[in-house]
Amino acid sequence: MSDKNTLSIFALGGINEIGKNMYVIEYGDDLVIVDCGAKFADESLLGINLIIPDVSYLQENQHKIRGLVVTHGHEDHIGGIPYFLKKLNVPIYATRFTLGLIELKLKEHKLLRESTLIEIHSESELDFGKIQVSFFRVSHSIPDCLGIVFHTPEGNIVHTGDFKFDLTPVNEQYSDIHKMAKIGEEGVLMLISESTNAERPGSTPSEHEVGSHIEEAFSNATGKIIISTFASNVNRVQQIVHAAIKTNRKLALLGRSMVNVVKVAKERGYVEIPDWMLIEARDVKQYPPDRVVVLCTGSQGEPLAALSRLSTNNNRDVKVLPDDTVIFAASPIPGNEKDVSKIVDNLFQLGAKVIYGSSSITGMHVSGHGYQEDLKLMITLMKPKYFIPIHGEYRMLHLHRILAEAVGVERKNTFIIRNGDVVDIEYGEARQTRKITAGDTYVDNVGDDEIVDIVLRDRKQLSEEGMLVIVLTISKEDGNRISDPDCISRGFVYAKDSEKLIQDINEIVKRTVDPFKDPNILGMKRAIKKEVGIFLSEKTKKKPMILPIILAI
Repeated sequence: MSDKNTLSIFALGGINEIGKNMYVIEYGDDLVIVDCGAKFADESLLGINLIIPDVSYLQENQHKIRGLVVTHGHEDHIGGIPYFLKKLNVPIYATRFTLGLIELKLKEHKLLRESTLIEIHSESELDFGKIQVSFFRVSHSIPDCLGIVFHTPEGNIVHTGDFKFDLTPVNEQYSDIHKMAKIGEEGVLMLISESTNAERPGSTPSEHEVGSHIEEAFSNATGKIIISTFASNVNRVQQIVHAAIKTNRKLALLGRSMVNVVKVAKERGYVEIPDWMLIEARDVKQYPPDRVVVLCTGSQGEPLAALSRLSTNNNRDVKVLPDDTVIFAASPIPGNEKDVSKIVDNLFQLGAKVIYGSSSITGMHVSGHGYQEDLKLMITLMKPKYFIPIHGEYRMLHLHRILAEAVGVERKNTFIIRNGDVVDIEYGEARQTRKITAGDTYVDNVGDDEIVDIVLRDRKQLSEEGMLVIVLTISKEDGNRISDPDCISRGFVYAKDSEKLIQDINEIVKRTVDPFKDPNILGMKRAIKKEVGIFLSEKTKKKPMILPIILAI
């Protein structure tokens, strides 16, 4: 909790990781949140769908919260909003397109009617007590992206959002470089800047370069074209539409997120698709293959996405035929290469021509995040006294600090922090000496319930060690054993091959419960778990979940 005259800055997500971004600016009794993202769980988190930030600190200080300001509409910046609003119903400020995507999520969760959504733009100004907020436009791979300036009694704090400097953006939403320079001239106490591509030298290529490569691939294609990209990359969608028009092809959308995002973009004027061009997926088979383009989700190898189903011919409306062309218009995110490779293999087995791999080779994708020269330009424009690199793993944050030093930020004035580390600023001097609660909250993929750590531990134990159920019948009167124990193994040992082990377990159970002189079921269960657990650990080096079931009759 910050003092009345202390400016505090910290992250609840988005540092030392890429995903579930959430940042907090707090001065006295005024607190503003930036973004509320989610990230997808890996296979080690069994049954978990999403990871969102732990907001317990915000719940404890909800009387201070003035609003949630959203920089743009990517999942790692808005994916946690429905779960956040179930705990803290605060006003949400976002641009027109971003609000459209947020509304989709809130409708799914039946939260839209109770939520307060306020549209902003690059010229908006907000008053949150001691914190005033203004904005500047940045380029990214999704429309309507903003950087944020927090005007506080201590000085101006700038949060860049996700950005790159694209001088020829497809959607003509240019980075407001002149406004950034003016902000820098007025004085920036601290810059908080994304670090995703801090490892990549040079400047990020323009989206315009992708359009010509897509058109060339469309012109050379013989059969049906199936092209996969991020649903939120509306600029890429527009390029695909232009290429389809030039090659006289109809366009079908496949995948729920693709259909939903394109619908929002079309309704709000961010993408132009002629009405005659769009067809339903179920109608694809009615057209000659060389007159159809299927735009789908799944470029990252997601097992349940449209492209994955197509690669196994597990889609009832669209089939991949020999000589069809499949294009990955997105580079694999690190960690997704294995899943993407599996889909590519499946597509080749179906006889398709597949364009995949690094964007530098295929030309089918450019990053929405700034390379090193873009990052240095942002720092040069802002001229901050202090600097916090965010939105990246540790090595990216470290390299971003080196870039900042190269353009004049003193090393001692850069804070490489972790989620929960608080940077306090008082009388113009910054220090990092304290922490607040920060961590992960897990959302189950069935019912969207939050999952506590003990449930995850149980799932992990079951998956790795299996389960042993021990059924025993005792007398309700005196607790005496009525029958011998019955052991049921699931995922631990195969009972027919381990008869001696099961016999030993049964003997241990009998020796454990026989001394009880009353029907103390809870005590018996605890004793069985302890004694059988010790025996199995010594005998098999395994620790299965032991589940005693005691029936009193």
